[in-house]
Amino acid sequence: MATIKETIVAVRGGGDLATGVIQKFQRAGFKVVILETSQPLAIRRTVSLCSAVYEGQYQVEELIARKVATPIDCEEIWSQGKIPLLIDPEGTSLPQLRPTILVDAIIAKRNLGTQKTMAPVTIGLGPDFTAPTDVDVAIETMRGHRLGRLIFSGSPMPNTGVPGILGGKSRERVIHSPQAGVVKHLHQIGDQVTQGEVLFYVGDTPVFSPLTGTLRGLIQEGLTISKGLKVGDVDPRSPEEVDYLTISDKARALGGAALEAALWGMTQKNLW
Repeated sequence: MATIKETIVAVRGGGDLATGVIQKFQRAGFKVVILETSQPLAIRRTVSLCSAVYEGQYQVEELIARKVATPIDCEEIWSQGKIPLLIDPEGTSLPQLRPTILVDAIIAKRNLGTQKTMAPVTIGLGPDFTAPTDVDVAIETMRGHRLGRLIFSGSPMPNTGVPGILGGKSRERVIHSPQAGVVKHLHQIGDQVTQGEVLFYVGDTPVFSPLTGTLRGLIQEGLTISKGLKVGDVDPRSPEEVDYLTISDKARALGGAALEAALWGMTQKNLW
């Protein structure tokens, strides 16, 4: 029977919500590996371990993720107390990694290929996962009373397309790209910005701040993006209320739910 210290958890995705999941498993003593794309589109980059794709190594709170080239490199990173990150959006490394637990925390609002055959225990966060058909457990990601609820039969609520409310603002605070092109920053995450101020460019087109507040999210500079992509987020609350450097309440809640689901699955399948 495996111990926690010997148990590998593969997490698909390294965005801000996935980072909350990773923290729970890392703190509990599991061997966590992140599977990411070559160009993550996370906007809350300061609290997203996927930033290691661009930086080579990236720290969020006490967590340190380091990009590695092959599954063989993971053991050395684990021995350093860090979290290996592989560029592997399709999960081709899974047969070599042989994780006991797989968590899909991409939060793509749809299932991008996760199947129960990928690991003995599979968990999916958010819409379009159905338990027990394609995952063992699905987890509700909608804010409210059901946030973090484990679903053993059925699916989480469908995506509404409506962002959570911050400072009384919802859709108004989110920025979408006005056109396709390459991103060029004028501001950084954490800057205080004014409504109508130019935040960055997409190609030659300026992108303006929709509100006065803190620039809480901003897509990676240098990416070539498509029109309509979510690229930024301005928090209208007072600066004292905005924490853009630590894992959010929602991410921590989902992390706890994913850890609970994993322990349930290992118990049900006698994997201890």
